[in-house]
Amino acid sequence: MCVRISRDSYPNLRALRNASHASLTDAAYVKISEGDFGYVLDDVPHLADYIPDVPTYPNPLQDHPAYSTVKQYFVDEDDTVPQKVNFESDEVKACIVSCGGLCPGLNTVIRELVCGLAHMYNVNNIFGIQNGYKGFYSSNYVAITPKTVNDIHKRGGTVLGTSRGGHDTKKIVDNIQDRGINQVYIIGGDGTQKGAYEIYKEIRKRGLKVAVAGVPKTIDNDIAIIDKSFGFDSAVEEAQRAINSAHVEACSAENGIGLVKLMGRYSGFIAMYATLASRDVDCCLIPESPFYMDGEGGLLQYVERRLKENKHMVIVVAEGAGQDIIAKSIPASDQLDASGNKLLLDIGLWLTHKIKDHFKSKKMEMTIKYIDPTYMIRAIPSNAADNVYCTLLAHSAIHGAMAGYSFTVGMVNGRHAYIPFYRVTSTRNKVKITDRMWARLLSSTNQPSFLRQKDIDEAREADRLTNKPPLPPVANQNVAKAFDQSASASSNGEI
Repeated sequence: MCVRISRDSYPNLRALRNASHASLTDAAYVKISEGDFGYVLDDVPHLADYIPDVPTYPNPLQDHPAYSTVKQYFVDEDDTVPQKVNFESDEVKACIVSCGGLCPGLNTVIRELVCGLAHMYNVNNIFGIQNGYKGFYSSNYVAITPKTVNDIHKRGGTVLGTSRGGHDTKKIVDNIQDRGINQVYIIGGDGTQKGAYEIYKEIRKRGLKVAVAGVPKTIDNDIAIIDKSFGFDSAVEEAQRAINSAHVEACSAENGIGLVKLMGRYSGFIAMYATLASRDVDCCLIPESPFYMDGEGGLLQYVERRLKENKHMVIVVAEGAGQDIIAKSIPASDQLDASGNKLLLDIGLWLTHKIKDHFKSKKMEMTIKYIDPTYMIRAIPSNAADNVYCTLLAHSAIHGAMAGYSFTVGMVNGRHAYIPFYRVTSTRNKVKITDRMWARLLSSTNQPSFLRQKDIDEAREADRLTNKPPLPPVANQNVAKAFDQSASASSNGEI
């Protein structure tokens, strides 16, 4: 079962406490209350917060043959999803939309949302919104049933279609209201979840009995708070194929180099985990770890030394790595994509030319093969582990929406939990280069860190600031006091 969790149980609580003040100024939508022993509960919004005497009904799962015997709670039963729900099965009119880029597992989530609503709660009115947010006001609605989605999990992509941008809050909510939709399931990344939060706020302003449930999706695994994004395991597994191909190419040529560019605009998790899993990679470059090309200890010197030792090497680079050094040689573009992200320069192509020019100047024979498997990885169906994870996320979202909550769902410390929208969008999950996992990678590849003392000092200072909890911007002084007490106990080793 899902549970509304304390902020003090988030694994990266300190980073969240240090989130920008602006993200917490919408006090009307923030539910923070003081609990026993000084902890702070950051609750998720509920229909009862703005609809007086919202009706409740017996939860049909109590009589469901599969769920009637389930008695597994890790907290008090009163803190789990209520035994009563706020929607009758016959009145539910649900819609599902997928937004942003493709990711393994999208179809599995869609399938399990449809089948879960139909089979667990006997919901018959389920609609798919085609082509992202703009589908709400483009009248692209299609009725979907368990039969129509029965085998879509075997395919990559999303059967509903997707797009970036197109978010117009008022138009979307107008359409939700006109069509009588009362449950909205939104699958997408941090930008999509920000949009879901805006939709919820507009719904609340209008006093509509509508639950909004977000299922976070990012192939980069960069959404905050949650343990892992669906599709990440599948992406790492598929990235292995590209790395294996690069290794074969490198081994088959004199002074051969295989260069693989993987996804990772801001966070290098795919590159890091694919490198650790591969064991064939000699160098991994990610956005969080600066590097430099020339001079003592630079990348070019390392490449040259590695080729002299092994006669071949494999380099894995995340797409967002090295953007600062490319900008020094190529005029940076200020263009944005439809999601509002700055368009990246091609680090793989740039590295290919730099390495070629370096060895040409040294009059050394060298062959480099550049592989970009980005769209191949995005388009695959999810693997077995992700299929199970997608099922759990979808079912958790359904239980919460039926119970009247609006939230983003995700696994936190191994437990499925409901998280306020603004929490998953207030910061970004990144690789910590001062953490053990990055140290393990450096040990596996035997590459230098490429960090100057200045970079190390900046990373340590960033960690120090992250671990310094500021007072939360709430009016309740008792809650603020609780934060101070919690931070003091933590620094003294009491927590």
